[in-house]
Amino acid sequence: MYSPQSAFQDKNAINAMQHKKLGEMLQYINTHSPYYQRLFKTGNIDISAIQSVKDLVLLPVTNKEDLQQHNEDFLCVGKNKIIEYTSTSGTLGSPVTIALTENDLQRLAYNEYSSFVCADGKQDDIFQLMLTLDRQFMAGMAYYSGIRKLGAGVVRVGPGVPSLQWENIARLKPTTIVAVPSFIVKLIQFAAEHKIDINTTSVKKAICIGENIRNTDFSLNVLGKKITESWNIKLFSTYASTEMQTAFTECGEGNGGHHQPELIIVELLDENNQPVPPGVPGEVTITSLGVEAMPLLRYKTGDICMAFDEPCKCGRNTLRLSPVIGRKKQMIKFKGTTLFAPALFELLNGMAEVREYVAEVYSNEIGTDEVLLYLVPTKNTEECDHQIRAYLQAKLRVSPHIKYMLPEEMQKLQFPETSRKPVKFIDKRTGE
Repeated sequence: MYSPQSAFQDKNAINAMQHKKLGEMLQYINTHSPYYQRLFKTGNIDISAIQSVKDLVLLPVTNKEDLQQHNEDFLCVGKNKIIEYTSTSGTLGSPVTIALTENDLQRLAYNEYSSFVCADGKQDDIFQLMLTLDRQFMAGMAYYSGIRKLGAGVVRVGPGVPSLQWENIARLKPTTIVAVPSFIVKLIQFAAEHKIDINTTSVKKAICIGENIRNTDFSLNVLGKKITESWNIKLFSTYASTEMQTAFTECGEGNGGHHQPELIIVELLDENNQPVPPGVPGEVTITSLGVEAMPLLRYKTGDICMAFDEPCKCGRNTLRLSPVIGRKKQMIKFKGTTLFAPALFELLNGMAEVREYVAEVYSNEIGTDEVLLYLVPTKNTEECDHQIRAYLQAKLRVSPHIKYMLPEEMQKLQFPETSRKPVKFIDKRTGE
């Protein structure tokens, strides 16, 4: 049905495959999707006019609000065929349910199998999963299924608890960890405090999820350097979303997440929903291929990336995505300065005076953005406070509000009961 070798075909073969799969997808949603049937009818859209991937610009886009407001209308199968109900995290609004059939689950397993192969995964690897496998979280289930398809071993430890993670590493000898990068930093700190020699352990690789470890030029950012300067392991970044049901994962070259052309069509669009050239930031917009329950056509993810289309040294000829520059809805306009959350996180990750942080954005009385940083400082001194404020003023050229917290208070803020991953950004702006 699918093959990871698709990425190694020449570009003409990849394009021909995608054209064929796009035609099948359009016929399928025109027959089975109440949402897209209505969209095509009201827009007087003739899908037979779409002869290639380049013709997608003739079709309207789908956005998060459409999926939130008409969630069940995207369903293309009867509920008796649904095997699994997952949901989005709700980072950019209310959560959305994404249903999967047995075929979709098999496709999801293949997606992660192919991703782990891309990240130099082998059958004799043992993967330690440091993330939740419950709470309707598609990613945890996908990783587990993909590793099983690879034939490798799995240690399902779950999120948090550094002591338990290290205990399992010592006992079960995993070769690869799958974790949020900022948690890997906590693992390193715990190891240093408890005299654990991390470079003599079995772990040689880390699949990094949920946070950037690279800059847009693919060099390691502050978080990536914090890990590799202490721990001699190879880092692989992966990017995905629940709606995509597909991942973009780095190969050993570390030059962006590889597109899986047999599973998804990807466009990067500007504000007018027109494609941007390679190397220019645009909104990641996907058309799912081979999805049975809830396929999506030109779905705008809200994530801003850059794409690169030159062949990779690994031999794959597919498009590669940069780290996420930011999310459209998380763009902050603060006292004349515009910045995205990842840039703010990069700044905070580089501050030796800050142990943990959460950034909150809210609307002031005149409706403009204000930024409040919740920080756990390394020292509760006036000198540390002065250094933090001076550094932020110098780098941002404006001064955010700061509230210092105890580590246990920060733990509650970062990990509310419903959270599946650490909360680093809280949006309380009017209308958000």
